[in-house]
Amino acid sequence: MEIEIGRGKKARRAYGFDEIAIVPSRRTRDPDDIDISWKLGDYRFELPLLASAMDGVVSPRTAGLVGSLGGLAVLNLEGVFTRYEDAEEQLERIAKLPQEQATRAMQEIYRAPIKPELMAQRVAEIKEQGVVVAASLTPQRVSEHYELALEAGLDVLVIQGTVVSAEHVSQTTEPLNLKEFIRQVGVPVVVGGCASYHTALHLMRTGAAAVLVGVGPGAACTTRGVLGIGVPQATAIADAAAARSQNMLETGEYVKVIADGGMRTGGDVSKAIACGADAVMLGSPLARAQEAPGRGFHWGMATFHPSLPRGARVATVRNGTLEEILTGPAHENDGTFNLFGALRTSMATCGYKDIAEFNRAELTIAPALQTEGKHLQSSQGVGMGARGSGAVAAVTGGREAGGNGSGPSDVDEGEPVALA
Repeated sequence: MEIEIGRGKKARRAYGFDEIAIVPSRRTRDPDDIDISWKLGDYRFELPLLASAMDGVVSPRTAGLVGSLGGLAVLNLEGVFTRYEDAEEQLERIAKLPQEQATRAMQEIYRAPIKPELMAQRVAEIKEQGVVVAASLTPQRVSEHYELALEAGLDVLVIQGTVVSAEHVSQTTEPLNLKEFIRQVGVPVVVGGCASYHTALHLMRTGAAAVLVGVGPGAACTTRGVLGIGVPQATAIADAAAARSQNMLETGEYVKVIADGGMRTGGDVSKAIACGADAVMLGSPLARAQEAPGRGFHWGMATFHPSLPRGARVATVRNGTLEEILTGPAHENDGTFNLFGALRTSMATCGYKDIAEFNRAELTIAPALQTEGKHLQSSQGVGMGARGSGAVAAVTGGREAGGNGSGPSDVDEGEPVALA
């Protein structure tokens, strides 16, 4: 329903995860009977998870760890791992930057040229660990570098930018024909981000295996403030899921919907799936991990943009392993650990046996969901009142401090890009 926000201007009401709730059905199930696996192309994964293509989240080593746990990690092929032979030295430098110098210093660090030989080397390093290899390139650079990545063993290609569409208009450059490009690549291609029905539908019509849904909801992203654009995630995912249904009617092809950003807890992950997502892409929840390359810090791919940064380096509380964060055991009661155990339990409690069924779960608008009856937790800063022990922290002098509230960062590189 549209709401009039002024004479001659109407807007549709949109919802974020904190404003909705999943309604239990008449049936319950045993959690051991729940199947949360999914497929991307010909690859099957036990966890409906992609780890975000961010330098503070995914290194060749953590890509192997995420793969061994049943997920898929996406390496940023335009980050420090492909610009520097000794990427660890640069990551250490980023972690030690004072807050007031972080953005400018990171612009300098990321000004170093991308080295094609390092792209091939990093892909090979992941391949040697025996897991599916996924990596991301921005639309501006994908034509130049994708063949090298494929030759090195890349299994899944992610084309990712702030906003990616299937129709680009330019008077100065020849746009990438996404439909022709995907047809010739030969591996599953994931494209995004998008945040509307029509954009998602046009991307699906290009032959993409999946679309990423999310513009600006991430913990480190400032796109919504800098550019004023974005759609709350619950609405954006539901719209993309509707586009998936329309595309299937038109083509018979089922294109996966991947929720990218805005999720902090297992409840958020569950709501993303209930809204229609087939899988989720997580950033800051994984940046908290002891194995994460960011050393307790998290930043997006537009944090260091040379002329218009749209991200911040934020600190996280490193208080668990990747395994504990993804599959448990949890040692906190705030939903920030065992994210996919929580998804399994949510599905079982509501009576849905797999992701396709859970996509059809009943939802309700529930603005009181986070606060109703939770006064003691809120006043004492425990449980739901803690807002996550793995929350993004305030940064003082480049070191971690306690903080409130967290969500993963979406990959957000370069200028908003549309493709022909």
